[in-house]
Parts: sequence; C-alpha cells; structure tokens
Amino acid sequence: MKINLAVIFGGKSVEHEISVISAVQAMTNLDTEKYNIIPVYLTKSHDFYTGECLKDISAFKDIPTMLKKCRKVTFVTDDKKTYLTELSTKIFAGRYNQEIDVAFPIVHGTNVEDGALQGFLQTLNLPYVGCNVLSSAVGMDKYVMKLLLKYADFPVLDCCRFTLSETKNLIDCIHKIENKLGYPVIVKPENLGSSVGISKAENRGELETALNTAFDFADLVIVEKAIQNLKEINCSVLGDSDEAEASVLEEPVQSDKILSYKDKYVSGDKSGGSKGMATLKRKIPAEISKEAEEKIKKIAVDAFKYLGCNGVSRIDFLMDTKTEEIWLNEINTIPGSLSFYLWEPTGMKYTELLDKLISLALKRFRTNERINYSYDTNILSQCKAFGSKGSKL
Repeated sequence: MKINLAVIFGGKSVEHEISVISAVQAMTNLDTEKYNIIPVYLTKSHDFYTGECLKDISAFKDIPTMLKKCRKVTFVTDDKKTYLTELSTKIFAGRYNQEIDVAFPIVHGTNVEDGALQGFLQTLNLPYVGCNVLSSAVGMDKYVMKLLLKYADFPVLDCCRFTLSETKNLIDCIHKIENKLGYPVIVKPENLGSSVGISKAENRGELETALNTAFDFADLVIVEKAIQNLKEINCSVLGDSDEAEASVLEEPVQSDKILSYKDKYVSGDKSGGSKGMATLKRKIPAEISKEAEEKIKKIAVDAFKYLGCNGVSRIDFLMDTKTEEIWLNEINTIPGSLSFYLWEPTGMKYTELLDKLISLALKRFRTNERINYSYDTNILSQCKAFGSKGSKL
C-alpha cells in the first residue's frame, strides 16, 4: 500500500518562490511506486490548496488561474487519523477528503521554516519530515543559534543585535558597532534566509543604509565582523540525534561582496529560469585542505546533533584563507533544493535521499508515540462550579 504523502510548500515568506521550486523538484524525484504524492500549496495569504496542477512548475506563472483548478482545503484530525478535507464544495458534488500518512514540508523562511508550520503539524499528531519545533525555531533565529552554539564552544562570530525601536537612536547603535566590531561588517535580518536583506558595510554611511535595508525585512537585526580573505564553505548533514553523516563540501562562487540571492538562485542558470540552489555556481568538492575538510564535517555533524536537528540540513561556514580559521555561520534546517546536489557526489540519488528523510520522520513519530503525554488525576472532579454569575473560584 502506498504512503499518502502531503508535500507542503509556499507560505508567507520572502522565500516563497524558492519553496515552490524546491518542492516541485522533490515531487518530480519521489518514488511514485511508494508514495501517493499530494501537493499542498500554502498561499501568501495562509490558504491551503491541493490539485495535480501544483506539480507543474509552469502553472505558477499565473497563480490565480492555477488556483481555480485546485481545491481549497484544510487539515483535520479524526480518531488519530489526519485528513486533508475540502473547505467548501458545490451542492451535490462529492466532498474531497484525503487521509494523510506523512507531511513533507518543503518550505523556506519565516512563518513556515521557523517552527510555526512544524507546530501546526505536531498539533495534528501527523508525522512530518525535518526538524521539530524547537530546532526549527533555533535554526531560523541566527542570534539564538549563536548563543547556544557559543555556550557549547562551537566557533561562531561575535555580533551586535538591535531591535527596531533601538534604531531610534541610530547613532548610538552605530557607535556600539564601531567600538565592538569596527569595519567592515555584515548586516543581516535575524530570522531570514536566502541572503535576503543582507549587506556589507565598509563605512558609517554604508552601515546606516545596511541597517535600514535589514529592518525592511525584520524587526531584529544582527551585525557581525566581516571576515577578510573570506572563503565560504557549505556542508549538508543527514540524520537525527542518534546518527548523522556529512556530505561532500561545496564552495559557492559569489559575484559581489557577499553571496547574494541572485548568486544563489539565478546567476548559474543560463536558461534564465531557476532550479533553486542547484542553480548556484559552486566548486564541488571545495578547494580546501584535507584537515580543514575533516574539521568542518565534524563541526557540522556535532552542531546538527547538538541542536536536535532531523532530516537534512545545510550548515554554512566562513573561513579565513590565510589562517584557515573556521566559523560556523548558520544552519538551514530546510535547505534550498534539500541540498540533493551535495549528496549525489556521494552516490546517493535524490530519490534515495527523499526516502531517507521520510523514514527519519516515521522513526521520530514512533519514538514520540512511546512517550506518555497524559497524567491521570482527579483534579477536575473536585472543582466546584464557577464561571456563572455570582460564582467564585
């Protein structure tokens, strides 16, 4: 019997379009002999839709027309089972009601990758692929991630953190950055990915512009010292807290001061379209020493386990090419294209990677099912009536 697999993608995020690309890539590579693939598109206005046309990337060129061919749905639970059911239906028409065995969120960015969607799926008691609520939230929040990793002696860069209200005294913020970090610095939103809102500042004028740009996308912003002689290295990790392995390493090729959104998703595709992170120009394997390679892989796996990650993540590192000093920059708990291009060189085909991710989701669900989440008491039976007029607690 096939597994009913709901592939969820989209959402209210600046990375909405990249999520669509990643999801369609995955649905194209899933084993249809094993899975009944049910695409579930989450619009930017928080509505769920399903329909076979959602498997076709070209349909997203005209989203309003596409949605007219789809069903508006929601997730419901009934007697420990989860269903995808139609919200409205025409009179006398059959109501769509599809049982779901596993959810596969392929989403990027705030409101979806940050634990919000994971919490929703957890409440439905539905097995889902990827990190749990906590590790998803930590992975998205760059500042919280830094605090946790620094506490455990992982190599991370120091930073300054600012709220939007603090920038009312912008000159005080700038003085703090100059005194603690100096120039150049990298300014970034605290909880976004895909290099959105990130800028490099070489002086006070550029810093002010960079702060304003970052605050256009988030309420919290962090500023880090920019690494001179920089080489960026990425490593994917697959597994869970019991066992995890590292992929080959990649060295992204950037065209600007920092690796931009365009570098990641557009520049490498000569057709003018995008294939997600598979579009990025990169060197695989990364051109670094064997010692640096092994060090990065160990840090990546250790950090993955320490943060309680599950499924596949991509961990990005910064390296000073002169000293070979290494810093863990950030973790992407649902990486673009699910980092399949870092596993193919190891001999693992994309279809096999997707199988492993679904198996890890089911393993975690079985483990959690053994935990007792109830504690029998007679507290409610001892409560006196209250809530009506004149009653007291």
